[in-house]
Formats: sequence, structure tokens, C-alpha cells
Amino acid sequence: MYTNIRTSIKNNRLQILIILIFLIATITFTHALFSTKTVRVGLDNVAVRQGPALSYAKMGNLNAGKRVTVLKKEDGWIRIRYNDQELGWIPGWLTNRKFGFKKAKNLSEATIILDPGHGGNDSGALGINQKNEEKTYTLKTANVVKEALENQGTRVFMTRSNDTYVGLAARATLSNSKKADAFISFHYDSAAQNNSGSGDTTYYYHKNTSLKLAEAVNSQLKTKINLTNRGVEFGDFEVIRDNTQPALLIEGGYINTKADFNQIKTQTYRKQVASAVTNGLTNFFSKD
Repeated sequence: MYTNIRTSIKNNRLQILIILIFLIATITFTHALFSTKTVRVGLDNVAVRQGPALSYAKMGNLNAGKRVTVLKKEDGWIRIRYNDQELGWIPGWLTNRKFGFKKAKNLSEATIILDPGHGGNDSGALGINQKNEEKTYTLKTANVVKEALENQGTRVFMTRSNDTYVGLAARATLSNSKKADAFISFHYDSAAQNNSGSGDTTYYYHKNTSLKLAEAVNSQLKTKINLTNRGVEFGDFEVIRDNTQPALLIEGGYINTKADFNQIKTQTYRKQVASAVTNGLTNFFSKD
């Protein structure tokens, strides 16, 4: 009997091998099919990229609540299938979470990240005489805002406190790791031609977490700063795009426009910005 079985196996080795390969493939496919995981995107305008890093090209955007299928995980990123046949990569930490961030009810309960733009070998925009560097004035402004907030009992962290270079990703990472109640980045605009631009602008990226914050702060800038207020706009800037906390970026006037810079360079202007930010945050936290 056993001899007959061995003979049968020997004579049918190829067919048996094919059957085994088919069974293994079937089991593997079935496991993959039933173990496929779906997740929901947690924020609006989450960029879908060609690979698992910010350096890869952006293919599109997904909004909060969008359900996607997870195909692979790598370094915190997930490869997804969405809209039936489209494939791409998104940050895994921006899925399956409800980003309800307004924990603080007032400034004394809040954790705020202040981000003076540029620094170190990154000078930012240059003034009319090429000597006035954006990085100098973003830090001066942030320092005055920091003092004003701390006087209200706020816990404040700075992405840089001196003239050093800090990468864009590290700035957003600090905000995310501290679970900040708000992130505010300070910058100054520059036009292609000297004296051809004017005014301050407030930018947000994630509508569901940051638009109300941007509106609250901008409404105060409009009343306290003697510049043309250019309003609230969507801005695709990395420090607010990759921020899972309420985040905004202020372009506080044109550094290469004489009239704007005559204000930017003064302590009075910085105190006005500090007052606007403090009042704007107070209003933001006090609303449901």
C-alpha cells in the first residue's frame, strides 16, 4: 500500500507541486483579502505622495473622513488605495483620529508653540538695503509675543530662541510632540520689486483645525496693526501643513517695502502684534 502511494507521488510530482503552489497562493491571497485594513483620514487636505516621505511628489489631497485601504506600512507612512484604483502614500499618524484640539479654555491652560521663521544660514527675505534680514525680525517679534503670553500664564515653546537654523519638519514635529493648543509661525513678505507690496496676511492649511484660529488672530491684527490687512488665506507651507495641531502662519508685512519696514523694525509694532496674538488666542479658546 505504502509502496503504491510512494510510486503514485513519484509519478505525479509535477502535478502535486502545481497543486501545492496553487493552494499556497490561494491561502496567501485569502489572508491578504480578509486582513486588509481600512482607515479614515483625520484631517482635511492631507497630501497623497508618491512615496513614504515628504520629499516625494504630491499626487493629490484627501479630506477628513475619507476611508482608504492600507496596503503597506513603512516608517510611519502607509501605502493606500483610494477612489477604487488610485494608489499613494500618506502619514499613518493622520488617520483614525479625531482631531479635536481645543483643550485649553484660556491662555493660562494653553501650550503655545511660537515659530520665528528662518534662522542661521537661512536669512529669509532681504530688505531694500539687503542688510535687513527676515530672520532677525521674526525672532524679535516672537520674543515679544512670548513675553506677552507668559504674562498670561501660558506655557510657551520656541522652535528657535537664537540665530540658528531649524529644519521645517522639526518645527512641526515640536508642535505635534507637545500637543500644542496652537502653533504660530512668524514671517515677513517680500515682493519682486522694492516698494511694490504691502500688508499682512494670515495663512492656514487645515480648515477643520486651523481656520477659526487664523480668523480669530487675523481679526485682531486688522484692528491693531497699521498695515493693509490682506485677510485670511489658504497657504501650502510645510510648518502648518504637517502640523496636526491648530496652526497658522503670519506674513507680517513686506520687509522690502519702506513704509512696511518702518513699522516692522519698531518695538511698538512688535507689541501690537503681541497684543493681537494674545487677544486672538483668548477669543479662540473662549469659543465652543
